[in-house]
Formats: sequence, C-alpha cells, structure tokens
Amino acid sequence: MTLEPEQKGRSDGRPFPVAADWVSAFEAVPRSLFLPDLVWAHDLATGTSRPVDRAADEPGWLQAAAADIPIVTQWDDGQHQGLEPGTVPTSSASMPSLVASMLDDLQIEAGMRVIEQGTGTGWNAALLGHRLGDANVVTVEIDPQIAARARTALERVGRRPTTVCGDGRFGWKPGGPYDRTIATYGLREVPYAWVEQTRPGGIILAPFGTHYSNADALVRLTVAGDGTATGPFLQPVEFMKMRSQRLVRPESPASGGTVVEHLTTATPPPHGKFDPFPLAAGLRLRDVTHAVQPHDDGSRTLWLYSLTTPAWAAATCRDGDTAHQVRQYGGRRLWEEFEQVLAWWQEAGRPGVDRLGLTVTPDGWHAWLDDPAQAI
Repeated sequence: MTLEPEQKGRSDGRPFPVAADWVSAFEAVPRSLFLPDLVWAHDLATGTSRPVDRAADEPGWLQAAAADIPIVTQWDDGQHQGLEPGTVPTSSASMPSLVASMLDDLQIEAGMRVIEQGTGTGWNAALLGHRLGDANVVTVEIDPQIAARARTALERVGRRPTTVCGDGRFGWKPGGPYDRTIATYGLREVPYAWVEQTRPGGIILAPFGTHYSNADALVRLTVAGDGTATGPFLQPVEFMKMRSQRLVRPESPASGGTVVEHLTTATPPPHGKFDPFPLAAGLRLRDVTHAVQPHDDGSRTLWLYSLTTPAWAAATCRDGDTAHQVRQYGGRRLWEEFEQVLAWWQEAGRPGVDRLGLTVTPDGWHAWLDDPAQAI
C-alpha cells in the first residue's frame, strides 16, 4: 500500500492519509454528504457509541463526520428508535482511513468494472464512481431503507452507479464479469457466486474471519482460471457481519451430563480484538466460538462452545500460575482440540495476519500458512 504520509496541517483538513490516485475522489465526495442527520460516533478505545444529532449540534455533527472514526448509522436492522444506541449496530460509515486503504488495496485501473457488496451510506460507491465512472460501478445492499437512502444521497451529489437492493450472497450477474469485487461487511464464508462473477485475474477484497471471534482480517483473493481464488490476509479489521452469516450462539447444553475436570499447563494467549491468536485459531478450530470472562480476583475464564454439538470447555487462568483448572462437557473434547491448535501456532512461530492466507473453491475454503501449498 502506497499512501501519502499524514500531514497535520493540510489545507484540505483531511485527518487521514489517502493514496495519490484517490485524492481527487475524496475531495469531491466527502463523507459528510452521505450521513443521516442522526448518527452515533463510535469510540474505538471504549467500544461505545454516542448520539450526534445535526439538528441539535451541527458543529459537533460536522466534526464527527470529518473525524477518522467509525459512525453507526443504523441499529438492530432498523427496528431501533430514539437517540440512545440500540443493541446491535447493523450499518455504519467506516473509518475514512480504512476506506482509503481498502480502495488502495483494490488495485483498480481505469476502465475496470467493480461490484461493491454492502452499499451502506453510498459513500464508497461514490468514491468508486468518481474514479471509474458510474457505468462501471455496481453496488448491492440488502436493506431496502438503507438502499433507498444511499440512492438518494448518491443522486444528490450527481452520482448514479447501478444500485441494487438484493442479497449480496448471489452477487449480481447482469453486471458481470467484474474486474474487482469489494465487500464492506465481514464474511464467514466467501460466496462462490463472487468467484464465478469475477473474471480470471480479477480481485476479491473482503473482511474475512471465523465464528471463533468477532474480528476479521482483510483478505485479497485473486481469481484463477480453474475456478478457485486465493490470496493473503493484509491487515486485521472488524466489520459488521453479512446478515445471513451472523453468529447464532449455541444454547447452554441440557443439564444431566457429566462435567470432566482436570488441570492443564497450557496457558491461552491473549484474546483481544486484534491479537494474532484468535484469527489463526479460528482458521483451524472449526465450528467453535469463544468468550472471555474476567473475575474480580484478577483471573479470567476462557470459554469454548461448539456450534455443531452440545459441548463446552472452560479454563480459568491467573497470571503467574503454571497450571489451570479445566472443565469440559459434551461429546466434543474442545480443550484437547484447543491445545492442539495452540501447540501448532506456537511451533509455527506464533504467526499473525501477515503469514496467513485463504483459498476458496467450489467446495468451500481452506486457510494456509506462508504459502498456498501449506494448508492449515
């Protein structure tokens, strides 16, 4: 990625770096033109969102719109009302710096056709339309209200890409084949229709992760003539998930089974949002999700839950301890699987995003370490 170095005193007031090829697009269509009057500015440090109402505080609204922060524009699939944040954010305007870096990672050239999965506010589609021409841009949005609002915002600034209200899982075949496919939501499976509708040599850029955690990593896949797509992960990110691929948390297993207890010397690595282990673990430990429970005494419990069968494991750890108590329930011995993944990760040199990659075939996906030939 070749970005301009950040300049604190630039006359355009832009607080984030933008690649040279994209500067004119960002100047022509600022994010503020695509935001509704009521938004929620998200604080990455605290994970909280605060309402900003343009009618009540236009200077604060303009400041939030120009800041390099995510802005939530919808809660609870549109069922939320009122000023206070809802339960689950379901549409947003991403951090401008991330938007800029993803567009640069897309490696587009004049004349290319691009399909965007996840229109959101319409800002990303406007940037693509400014660079490529509206006739070369298709954008797909599943939510009718969001799609209508984006279309209005795009027309207001003179941009008219093909805006489709539909399920992005199926792509949009009438506009293909595409040179580039870009997703603005997190995936747990790459829809194979995207591979089929992207020409050989074309690129699919998408946030991808597993249900092990809510975090994603940006992956850039190159489509091959044999119907596969493969490529490296680029950077850790976190996006709202494709609606059909959201995590459905398992119910607690029925009581009456046997809980097995034992000690382990395996200490779980950090499980923070952008720590390297959760992504790597999820690529190998399939159909498992986790939660970390802190305790008042400073210890913490790592919970593992199977998504396919009633089973769980829990390990309570305290810094400095050499052995930890483990409890397990169900027919799947999740802790033993976890220890195998941990041993693999440690023996491989504790790989992060920069050493991992993904290959997509008609049968699904597999991850790899360092080279596509080294499947995880």
